[in-house]
Amino acid sequence: MDDCIFCKIGKGEIPSTKLYEGGNVLSFLDINPASKGHALVIPKKHYHTLLDMPHEEMKEVMEIVQKIAAAVMTTIPGTEGFNIIQSNNEVAGQVIPHVHFHIIPRSKDDKLNFAWEQGNAEQEELEKYAKLVKDKL
Repeated sequence: MDDCIFCKIGKGEIPSTKLYEGGNVLSFLDINPASKGHALVIPKKHYHTLLDMPHEEMKEVMEIVQKIAAAVMTTIPGTEGFNIIQSNNEVAGQVIPHVHFHIIPRSKDDKLNFAWEQGNAEQEELEKYAKLVKDKL
């Protein structure tokens, strides 16, 4: 995609602070980090959402997500945990319409909050949605 910032980073048209580059995957530090060491992992090829990606490429991306997360966890000072965030479509918070994973280092007093208000579901409702999803599998 010509105007996609992540595609331009993947092609080297826009500079980035690279952590990893392989055949189909690129990882770099986020220029607007939620915390120090906040990294992104992207497929070099443009896919809008996870649902658009072939399974083999998804496996390759996830292997790198795991490697980058392990490296961040053991090297970024003060890191006690991490979040992996991946959003699909604008309504879910996807700002750049190119599949990407955020790896966000966490520490006990970092003031980040990814919590949501928990709802309630009746068993009948759970069974209804389970059937809908299972029937589609």
